[in-house]
Amino acid sequence: MYSFLLALIYLAFISLGLPDSLLGSGWPVMHQNLGVAVSYMGIVSMVISGGTIVSSLISDKLTRKLGTRIVTVLSVLLTVIALFGFSFSTKFWMLLLFALPYGLGAGAIDAALNNYVALHYKAKHMSWLHCFWGVGTIVSPFIMGYALTNSSWNDGYRIVGFIQLAILILLTATLPVWKINKNTEETEQKQLGVIGALKIKGVPTLLLGFFAYCAAESTAMQWASTYFVEIKMIPENQAANFASLFYIGITVGRFISGFITDKIGDRKMIILGTCILSIGIILLILPVKTYIVAFIGFIIIGLGCAPIYPCIIHSTPNNFGAENSGAIIGIQMASAYAGSTFMPPLFGVLGKLLGFKILPLYLLFFVVLMITMTELTFRKTQKNKSLL
Repeated sequence: MYSFLLALIYLAFISLGLPDSLLGSGWPVMHQNLGVAVSYMGIVSMVISGGTIVSSLISDKLTRKLGTRIVTVLSVLLTVIALFGFSFSTKFWMLLLFALPYGLGAGAIDAALNNYVALHYKAKHMSWLHCFWGVGTIVSPFIMGYALTNSSWNDGYRIVGFIQLAILILLTATLPVWKINKNTEETEQKQLGVIGALKIKGVPTLLLGFFAYCAAESTAMQWASTYFVEIKMIPENQAANFASLFYIGITVGRFISGFITDKIGDRKMIILGTCILSIGIILLILPVKTYIVAFIGFIIIGLGCAPIYPCIIHSTPNNFGAENSGAIIGIQMASAYAGSTFMPPLFGVLGKLLGFKILPLYLLFFVVLMITMTELTFRKTQKNKSLL
């Protein structure tokens, strides 16, 4: 039963990842059909991420009141509504309307499940949890590529909507399985609130570091397809498939990370991932015309990103105490989605003004900020422990 519950949690994270790569892979065609500028993708992603910020900040209260299992099912339901809404959208404002339930659902499930796994499972399971998120993100660009070739982008969202609906039905049917950890899930955690969490030493630098990481990840995720179209002159349907390169790298990387994270530790895995990520960015900077180097670069960027997100999350109970993890991880998710909200749209504006060739430099800035802030966090929390 314990292993079956873990499998359900993995499945829930596939559902979380499924919609995440649809927008970026389909946007080169979507913006033309909708009659808006290419930079408008940033507005859609901003609405989605704005919803996740709100739901992440209240996720601790929701989880205490409803439990992780109910929050998970309700969140998937919201994303099902959003996906089918996108599939019937013919105007830009309709995308913005249905972006709201998608964002609200994504933030709540992300915070609730991350905290649940951080408390009840080893670091390897956190890596594999996010590996399954990657499975969802890998599948979606191929579905969108198929839809663009054979019909329209709306059908790409419709197909993923039906997959999401099947996952929702299974999660609903297996709700009793979640009772296995019911006695220890939320009852022993403090209700800190945002102000209380920010007063803990190391939390502000952690939030800034997480903000920077998600800014880099989301920008690479959302603009890879456009980068191939604008800079490497790749056909749009082929670029939609190439958008999966980042997701392939991050998914394979997280699968591998699961075998070594428990041995190396969260902090060293974050440093290792940063080094690999930087190599991928350098490949994008190289002044070569062929798309092959960029092809390899995005895979390596994904590999480097792989351990960073799950290791930052998994280290939270150890750094700040299990009793504080629920509140802090919820705020972490809000900080992460703030990076996802504002930084990809900013790149869209800068890309339009300066050219999309600035993508690797933009990513590099946030990678440097991320590793600086996360290292400061580990040093502060270790110092706090030594003083106790």
